[in-house]
Amino acid sequence: MSRLSPIPRFDHGAALRVPSPADPRGWRALWAWLGDAARGLDEADAVQVRTEDGFKVARPGDWIVLSVSGAFHVARAAPRLDA
Repeated sequence: MSRLSPIPRFDHGAALRVPSPADPRGWRALWAWLGDAARGLDEADAVQVRTEDGFKVARPGDWIVLSVSGAFHVARAAPRLDA
């Protein structure tokens, strides 16, 4: 009988996608959700999010993930491939 390697524990949580600059309703929801864990930038389409590794910049299309442990993470959107 072979021994299976233990499955890593996945920290499920919630996520919001950073909206486009033309979506004020989406930005209001994002700011409300992030609360004190976010800071604005001079760029209108970016936000700094406090993560376990320090502040990370999130831009439209990126996902901001709130894990069950209460920590935010920034997941980058796939790069756009223009023809």
